[in-house]
Amino acid sequence: MGLICPATTRIDKTKPDIPLPPFAARFGAGGPFGRGAHPPAGHPLWAVLLVLCASACFATLSAQVRVLSDLGMHPFVVTFWRNFFGLFFMLPWLVRNGLGTLKTDRFWMFTLRSAISFVSMVAGFWSLSLMHFAKAISMSFTAPLFATILAALVLKERVRLRRWSATIAGFIGVLVVMQPESAGIGFGELLALFAAGLSAVVSMVVKNLSKTESSNAIVTYMVLLLTPMSLALALPVWSWPPAADWWWFMVGMGLCGTLGHLCWVRALGMAEVSLVVSYDYVRLLFAAVIGYFAFMEEPGLHTWIGAALIVGSGIYIARREAKLHQSAAAQASAVSADPIATPNTKP
Repeated sequence: MGLICPATTRIDKTKPDIPLPPFAARFGAGGPFGRGAHPPAGHPLWAVLLVLCASACFATLSAQVRVLSDLGMHPFVVTFWRNFFGLFFMLPWLVRNGLGTLKTDRFWMFTLRSAISFVSMVAGFWSLSLMHFAKAISMSFTAPLFATILAALVLKERVRLRRWSATIAGFIGVLVVMQPESAGIGFGELLALFAAGLSAVVSMVVKNLSKTESSNAIVTYMVLLLTPMSLALALPVWSWPPAADWWWFMVGMGLCGTLGHLCWVRALGMAEVSLVVSYDYVRLLFAAVIGYFAFMEEPGLHTWIGAALIVGSGIYIARREAKLHQSAAAQASAVSADPIATPNTKP
């Protein structure tokens, strides 16, 4: 999704999750709380650790995509190997729990989510090969801004002045990062924004799916469906890696992508979305460090200023949405407890 930007949504905590694959169990379902045990639902520290792990994984995945692109692998082929090895690392979970765990009446919704994710992923991977690393990651954080616009236009949600102000400030940050007056708006920047916009659409689809489907099923269906989709696109430009060194990066993409998504959805199940999203922005620091040491790219002052505006806007929107959810829940609880507002229906 985009530049490996996970869909931000609230996971249904009342729905039991199937255990994680063995290689990820200690990160997502055990750790200090015991092997195979789920941490308390409201344990914020463990949620923060999980989202930091996810952020490191996503930043590393983006770096591996950039390395393979710099070595000459076509972005379409890179997309296929990311999904192929992502599916490979989910196979232990499928073998242990069986295909019956994927039974669903909403296959069409999974297909829609995968198709949109596929286009977003291709655009995001392609933009990584055309832009500075930290700049590309900064622009991927515009997804919450697009989500606000879609919520108002598509879902007809009431977006108040403060959220619109934060959204406008975020897009001003995009202009600061892009510097259109000096460098112009290139194809890479357009691809990054397109990928972020599609990521916002994906978040809305995943939010709907999470009401009835487990987080593991959502992740597994993504790689199951994206693998053949990406293969069809990669075949016309296919090329095998010419050196054995490339395979480390290709396998690493699948490992980092799968582990990152699993840690992300587990974190969302343990803490409020606003908390999780706030710590996800640490990924920008990971990207800056990786860009400096791996690609000899030092982010300019305009990148940091623009990123600060984008990040600040995203955090404000997430926290504002969380407060609105809490306020709505409190009002609903008060109404249900009011004997006048809730008439007695007993005979």
